Amino acid sequence: MLINYVVLAQTNVPDDGSLMKSNGKIYVVMAVVIVIVLGLFIYLIALDRKLRRIEKDK
Repeated sequence: MLINYVVLAQTNVPDDGSLMKSNGKIYVVMAVVIVIVLGLFIYLIALDRKLRRIEKDK
């Protein structure tokens, strides 16, 4: 009985990773992730500079 389930579970459909690579969408996803991470770093650096200025004034 278990062998039937194992055999049925094996298909020739590519997984999501290879499907995205074949369509070129993985590059779009990576570009969006990089833009978000860079935006967060820039925001944190700007926030740190503002905090340093406020601490320096006091």
